[in-house]
Amino acid sequence: MSGHSKWATIRHKKGAADAKRGKIFTKIIKEIMVAAKMGGGDPETNAKLRTIVNKARAANMPKDNIERAIKKGIGDTDGANYVELVYEGYAPGGVAIMIEALTDNKNRTAADVRSTLTKAGGNLGETGCVAYMFNKKGIITLDGNKYSEEQVLEIVLEAGAEDVKNEGEYIEIECTPEDFESVTQALENAEIAPENSEVMLVADTTLSLDEDSTRKVLRLIETLEDNDDIQNVSTNLDIPDDFDY
Repeated sequence: MSGHSKWATIRHKKGAADAKRGKIFTKIIKEIMVAAKMGGGDPETNAKLRTIVNKARAANMPKDNIERAIKKGIGDTDGANYVELVYEGYAPGGVAIMIEALTDNKNRTAADVRSTLTKAGGNLGETGCVAYMFNKKGIITLDGNKYSEEQVLEIVLEAGAEDVKNEGEYIEIECTPEDFESVTQALENAEIAPENSEVMLVADTTLSLDEDSTRKVLRLIETLEDNDDIQNVSTNLDIPDDFDY
């Protein structure tokens, strides 16, 4: 099982999804504002905005919230000037970690990331130290109790999906960033609602650790994700199917 879908399962079991929904909405709203500011407020002509709006819908964000975020982005009403940053480094056990941020204060975010990594037993690395291990992928997660692999397979493969994995509680669809929109649209046309849908960094190979070290890495990911400036955290950690957080 991939680290992405396994971590989603762990969150679900812990009941963290609903508790963190407000924070997730805040981060998505920031992404929508930046995309609208850079490429305009029409998702039909702004591919990046369209991708983020799909992500917002998958997270069950109300339509009004999406529309308000687009309007803010166009009008720049909050006065913030956000920049996209990527930090690379190592988590406990030598696990590679990529941290994608969207911030209006680079010094604050860099200090927070460095401090969080150091306290957890990791360290911030130089640009390029682990980036070569990751590639951008579209990852769409479906509720495995609602949909079957067979039901999904034909729909998404015709739309350009590279792989469909049955992870038990979840079905994970993987595609290139270029095919992400066509795959999400095919699911929407089939009235299949994703649990999560986004373009993210995925490791080419994974690293296995003992249970204690795995928990340390997962706690580090949680701490980083609690930071409003951090949009995504990706690692090459392999989480066993029977792992109990």
